[in-house]
Amino acid sequence: MRFEEFKCFGDVYLIAEIGVNYYDIAKEKDISPLAAAKLMIDEAAAAGIQCVKFQSYKGDKLVTASAPSYWDTSKESIGSQRELFEKFDHFGAEQYEELSQYSKKKGIDFMSTPFDEEAADYLEGLMDIYKVSSSDINNIPFIKYMAKKKKPMLISTGAADIKEIRRAVDAVYSTGNQMVGVMHCILEYPTPDEDANLLMIRDLKEHFPDLVLGYSDHTVPDSEMDNLFSAFVLGARVIEKHFTLNKALPGNDHYHAMDTKDAKKFLNKASRFMKLAGSKEKTCLPGEENSRSFARRSLVSNGMIKKGEKLTIDNITFKRPGTGIPPYRADEVLGKAALRDIPDDTTIKFDMLGD
Repeated sequence: MRFEEFKCFGDVYLIAEIGVNYYDIAKEKDISPLAAAKLMIDEAAAAGIQCVKFQSYKGDKLVTASAPSYWDTSKESIGSQRELFEKFDHFGAEQYEELSQYSKKKGIDFMSTPFDEEAADYLEGLMDIYKVSSSDINNIPFIKYMAKKKKPMLISTGAADIKEIRRAVDAVYSTGNQMVGVMHCILEYPTPDEDANLLMIRDLKEHFPDLVLGYSDHTVPDSEMDNLFSAFVLGARVIEKHFTLNKALPGNDHYHAMDTKDAKKFLNKASRFMKLAGSKEKTCLPGEENSRSFARRSLVSNGMIKKGEKLTIDNITFKRPGTGIPPYRADEVLGKAALRDIPDDTTIKFDMLGD
């Protein structure tokens, strides 16, 4: 499905990946996790972000007890996936329903990435779009399970090649669901700038020209948000970035997250880019009409041309304004006779000339 057919997407659709960061915010502010999640929704909405996204999983259903970490343990010291995920898996259907309704009141879209069928089921009525985690791109049965619910699908493509991405997209299509987008992603936490490979967005465009393009970012943001902006300029229109209220907090998803200041910076730059980008069709714009007439050149008499005298390359020149005979038509009038005296430095018009 083409980008414009996703009714909820505008020129840019920024997803604040809250994930489970609200647990650390709750601890910092000495409030409940649910209150912290709502606070983060408040801040995201105030920043102009279009969507907040959480993660719906249960640690014991997601990973084995022996699954090792794949993140920077100098930032997140827990080395066991099971231990980390169980630390942050206390929300369920009731909490996400409350957060979905709260988001709606705040005028911001709600999403949560499901990691099992139970989560996919209870999230169905709470959000408009299903997000497929990069980790599930080869989980074809689960992709089909979600796709059968006939909602748009966004597939993150971290650590995947084109063959794997196509298999996932085809899995969605096989259910009769044509609403799918693919998001460039590097499954490395954090992603060094030299590993971001944003040109892969163009590769995705070449292989999937009719799909919505996006980017899920794990780089450490710079002050100008050039990471997200560069992806946007390259064609990503759905942008997902981890979101926090305090990038100095310990934990895996704070130090490489954006905050409200970062989000505003990116959205302002994206908005200005769309204004600058304008129309794809190259043509003369209304604001250029005067310039077109007065900044171009016309045939001009180079000295007095007497009545009956023929125009030659020696008695004409080319000067502004462009309100007379354009230079590219000079060959049409060379050799024609003046119907009247044409004073020096006069813009020549067709009605001044005979055969």
